[in-house]
Amino acid sequence: MEIIRQRAYARAGLIGNPSDGYHGKTISFVVRDFFAEVILYEWDRLELVLSQEDRSRFDTIHDLARDVQIHGYYGGIRLVKATIKRFVDYCRDRYPLHERTFSVRYESNIPRCVGLAGSSAIIIATLRALMQFYQIEIPRHVQPSLVLSVETEELGLVAGLQDRVIQVYEGLVYMDFAKEVMRQESGYWYGHYEPLDPACLPPLYLAFSTDAAEPTEFLHTPLRARYQQGDAQVHAAMTRFAHLTQEARQALLRKDHAALSRLMDANFDLRRSICAIPPEQLKMIETAREAGASAKFAGSGGAILGVCPDESTYATLKQRLEAIGGYVLRPTILP
Repeated sequence: MEIIRQRAYARAGLIGNPSDGYHGKTISFVVRDFFAEVILYEWDRLELVLSQEDRSRFDTIHDLARDVQIHGYYGGIRLVKATIKRFVDYCRDRYPLHERTFSVRYESNIPRCVGLAGSSAIIIATLRALMQFYQIEIPRHVQPSLVLSVETEELGLVAGLQDRVIQVYEGLVYMDFAKEVMRQESGYWYGHYEPLDPACLPPLYLAFSTDAAEPTEFLHTPLRARYQQGDAQVHAAMTRFAHLTQEARQALLRKDHAALSRLMDANFDLRRSICAIPPEQLKMIETAREAGASAKFAGSGGAILGVCPDESTYATLKQRLEAIGGYVLRPTILP
């Protein structure tokens, strides 16, 4: 029996987020310390196996309410199911699908709702497993847009392309989503994606707190509404995010780590000017900066990252963030 295993890794937004959903520019990298894995094998009926993430037992009624507030009603199994449905839609009239059926399950050690793209990792790992099972290769530049459609069109979530691009391409990638560079293929829009050498990166830290976690919709839904209503402050901020990303790309290429650090701080300060920041998340940013590191959000949900070049500063940073409930690491980044 062939057992297919496919992984997709967590990601961190180095700079530019959250402008990817607003024709901006971003740079992101995959964090190989955390991943979602999908296991698929031929079975006599098509079966979706629940993961430990799809909880149905709770200690108290308040535990159940908290779980629903953060994770929704259906856990990760809805992501797998929606991916299969969208895969079938994409293949219809393009690729014939054989009649064999399969059993599929997923596991994930990506911390949930802290902004490390755990949901899209499950979708991408599922898509990779399906492509292998059916021996179909969807063009790489189309895959992120297909994955995004699973979330936005099948599940009604608000999201952008950044997470899906970096998790498909992996490594370190500069992305441009400006209207003038966007192209369409097979009904899916895609931008300009430029892989960069991770060796250009300075020493980084990544930190998160599950106590400060919140669904990305808490940020993106009101921000999207303001953008669509023509809010001048939000539109100006998205233009500025794009400029910061262009400057950061140049700083990376010349390995100007001090400049990159300043740009990352500016990214968070700009985000704070247009978004309400939960106190627990703001405390993490302030604590990291007081320790001597730069700090910005890795996504939307509470994870932070920044430049921390020396081990003495990192030790202080780690101690102070752990004292307020944070988990701190040096992220593993590979080409």
